[in-house]
Amino acid sequence: QVQLVESGGGLVQPGGSLRISCTASAALFSILTMGWFRQAPGKQRELVASITSNGETNFADSVKGRFTISRDNAKNTVHLQMNTLEFDDTAQYYCNALLPGGSSMFKPWGQGTQVTVSS
Repeated sequence: QVQLVESGGGLVQPGGSLRISCTASAALFSILTMGWFRQAPGKQRELVASITSNGETNFADSVKGRFTISRDNAKNTVHLQMNTLEFDDTAQYYCNALLPGGSSMFKPWGQGTQVTVSS
């Protein structure tokens, strides 16, 4: 069973920045497309960023230009750098590997890390 451990969330003011990280225990981490998802209260979980094994990235329109995603295959870690944070970025953030088509690969999900944007 793969373990997903997210960290680095916290409380930040609008316009601020935060970097969150996820470590996955998957043996073949380096060949996986990894994604960051988020779920706000009362809303469905949504994919906000992904990075392929060769470093190609994709972002949801709502975060494009503000978030960047990176990976460190030596440490089985994927990061999400979030800049110019907005109130609507408040959510629990999760990472997972992606299957073709964009659905998540591993179950169960990790515990996530809470990001709260508030003044």
